[in-house]
Amino acid sequence: MTLDIVLEIFTGAIWLAFKLCAPMLITAMVIGLVIAILQAATQVQEQTMTFAPKAIGITLSLLALGPWMISESIDFLNMMFDRIASLEL
Repeated sequence: MTLDIVLEIFTGAIWLAFKLCAPMLITAMVIGLVIAILQAATQVQEQTMTFAPKAIGITLSLLALGPWMISESIDFLNMMFDRIASLEL
């Protein structure tokens, strides 16, 4: 296994992690921003107000995008198994 192959696999794994984390992170960021604006406008500075909407938003994004995330993970795993099968010993 050469350095090029290792770097390609590592890069693919990092991009997969970014793609799988992005929907939840973006959801939490948008909900946090909206709640922060509402808190600034109403001057209600309760820190626990952000937890429930973020948890609900992340759960809904997982439910909506779960099949896509599993499909991406399976595609990467199949690619890895194909690489392992094609290795020369």
